[in-house]
Amino acid sequence: MKENESVKKYLAEFIGTFVLVLFACGAACVLGCDTRAGYLAVALSFGLVIVAMAYSIGNISGCHINPAVSLAMFISKKMSLEDFIGYVIAQFLGATAGAGVLAYLVGKDSGLGINSIAGYGWCKSFVVEVILTFVFVLTILGVTSKESYSSVAGIVIGLSLTLVHLLGIRFTGTSVNPARSFGPAVIVGGDQLKGLWVFIVAPLVGGVLAAFCYKFLADKQGK
Repeated sequence: MKENESVKKYLAEFIGTFVLVLFACGAACVLGCDTRAGYLAVALSFGLVIVAMAYSIGNISGCHINPAVSLAMFISKKMSLEDFIGYVIAQFLGATAGAGVLAYLVGKDSGLGINSIAGYGWCKSFVVEVILTFVFVLTILGVTSKESYSSVAGIVIGLSLTLVHLLGIRFTGTSVNPARSFGPAVIVGGDQLKGLWVFIVAPLVGGVLAAFCYKFLADKQGK
């Protein structure tokens, strides 16, 4: 029975990450970020996907659909090591599948919404991703800390993802999610794999920092 429940959670994470890459990265391919309207629409697309998934699979898996979020939850002792591993595998597979379908629909030449360090170098890109992920994950930890927040949690998390995209798109395209970056980069291949490590390591660092920061703040308040 427990194994069956775990499989459902992993499947939910696979579906959620698949939808995130297909629809949000797909919006980036279709709309582009060359205009203010396109820039805003892409940022909103990422946030809206999170809202949609939070209220559809949130009650099944918690709707992490992001290894950085899962790592923060594991550090916060809100999930087991077994589930953490299962979640991360499902997320990477879902993102890759989503990117594969997107490539079929719009072609690899569209870029599939990949993240890039080309404009600002790896160092600045790393710092940007750490900061963006820290803010995003800290918001998630805060809004999921009380049952009374559950009715608005999906909206708050979706808006926070929109927020970090509004700043981050200009710098890196905004990752804050190792799986979201991995899928498109692997499908496109070639030179796109060179800077991929930044978008895997930096969000994980941001997630860890957020987990310990929130723990410190919550402990200080006696929670």
